Amino acid sequence: MPATLRKRSVVVAGHRTSVSLETAFWAALKELAAQRGVSVNRLIADIDRTRTGNLSSAIRVFVLEGIRGER
Repeated sequence: MPATLRKRSVVVAGHRTSVSLETAFWAALKELAAQRGVSVNRLIADIDRTRTGNLSSAIRVFVLEGIRGER
C-alpha cells in the first residue's frame, strides 16, 4: 500500500472538514471502526472530542494505539 496522502471530507461537530491521511491509516481506521460497529465518520468525531492537537495527528495516534491493543 503506497504511503501517499489521501484527503477525505468528514463531518465533525456538525461541520464538514477535510482530513489528510496516508492510505494505510485510512484502511486501518476503517478496520477499527468496523470492529467497534461504528462508521469512520463517527469514529473520527469521537477522536475529535478528545484530541488536544491536530486532527490528522490525533487519528494517526489513535490508529497506532488501536493496532497495539491500547484502545
